[in-house]
Amino acid sequence: MNGPDRYEAYDGDDGREEKGNRRDGSGIRDESGEGGPVFGSPSRPTGSAGPGGPEGPDTPRRGEAPESGHPPRIPMPRVSVEDSGLPLPEPATLGEPAPPPAPPVFEHAVLKSLLGAWALAACSAEEATAVEEHLGGCGVCADEARRLREAVGLLQRPESLDLNPGLRTRVLQTCLERRPPHIPVPDWAAAYDAETARLDALLQDFGDAEWHAPVRLRWFRSDESTSRRTTVAGVIAHLLSVDGLVAVALGLDDPLGDVPSRHPTPAARTEAFWRASRFPPTRFLRTPWREQSHNLVRTVSFTGGGAGKTAVSYGDFELPLHDAMLDRAFECWVHAEDIADAVDYPYAPPSPRHLHRMIDLAARMLPTALAHRRRVGLASPAHHRHLVAAGEPGRSLRLEIEGSGGGEWLIPLDSPAAKGSAEHEVAHVALDGVEFCRLAAGHVPPQEAAAGQVGDKEAITAVLFAAASLSRM
Repeated sequence: MNGPDRYEAYDGDDGREEKGNRRDGSGIRDESGEGGPVFGSPSRPTGSAGPGGPEGPDTPRRGEAPESGHPPRIPMPRVSVEDSGLPLPEPATLGEPAPPPAPPVFEHAVLKSLLGAWALAACSAEEATAVEEHLGGCGVCADEARRLREAVGLLQRPESLDLNPGLRTRVLQTCLERRPPHIPVPDWAAAYDAETARLDALLQDFGDAEWHAPVRLRWFRSDESTSRRTTVAGVIAHLLSVDGLVAVALGLDDPLGDVPSRHPTPAARTEAFWRASRFPPTRFLRTPWREQSHNLVRTVSFTGGGAGKTAVSYGDFELPLHDAMLDRAFECWVHAEDIADAVDYPYAPPSPRHLHRMIDLAARMLPTALAHRRRVGLASPAHHRHLVAAGEPGRSLRLEIEGSGGGEWLIPLDSPAAKGSAEHEVAHVALDGVEFCRLAAGHVPPQEAAAGQVGDKEAITAVLFAAASLSRM
């Protein structure tokens, strides 16, 4: 239905014929009066001349609005602003940012009151900027700000992300107090158990670059510092070879196997192991070294305290098993520090209880080392040397070790069999515990040891050099 306010499309022919149009027999109209399709336009069936119905002279063209005022069904293309003839807007007015607000102005009294908040980093950005600009020109406020910053540093001390080295010992001790083990680890083997576990934790996340990082082993020989260059994996091979001396003494397998060694000394065994390796040592040495350390702790635990007197041969000398396990713990810690230095990683000293046992072992070995140096001519006999019977008190040096794990030891100077005596004390030496251990490891020359000295200078020098001679590869 069509009306003045309604426009309907025709879906078919209603039998009427538009004025000025003629239809041919095919049902296709041709405005030129001839039948056939119109070139340049598609053929359309009769009665469907276009989307709006039959097309006539009064029918609006495509895109034009009808006379009734309705908008066209197909909108016209938009006209560009350049084709409209209108003036173009200025480029500066397109998206120009608003000018920044003026910074706030603070008086001197206000800025001085903000110094505490500024030191705690509690100011806003504008206030912090104003305070910092003010500090550049006001010396009184600058001094006050410096003191406040130092006070804040005392209140918030930076803490290391590494765990406390004594945490493992405390946790294990608490656990063992609540449920004692059926087969406990002997006290003299606990230090070795702890130090091998710490070193294994350090090696856990090492990549190929860390395993091949260069490490320089240092020790003291013939009054001179010497060194040997290797890698992190080479250090583990060294520990594996020397720990094998304890394994052989306990009846366990020798890690060298059939590899021949010229001498049964730690250095000779290490060199033999390095030479027998087809390729440079790699990360794969960690597994056999850790398994051997577990076997050693397990074996000494099952054998009980009676096995502590078993002799362990180092080639040139022997040590009881309980001292040999402390010696291996000491060397494990020293070489773990070498590895940590090579990869630039912090490494803490042992727990005070274990450190005290290591210092005690070195102090007990000093009289024998001092006598050996005199026999081979590295130390001249003391002018006031006085030989006494075995077990009798003689001239002594008081060795005072400060810090955690420290204590005092009286070192007999004239004979290893003599007894240290406070009445016959001729010298006094004070050293830090870690410094003394590094001296005994050959990492600190005796001349550079930070030691407090009182008394016989010759005796002090002899003891310091004897401590350094305890080191070996």
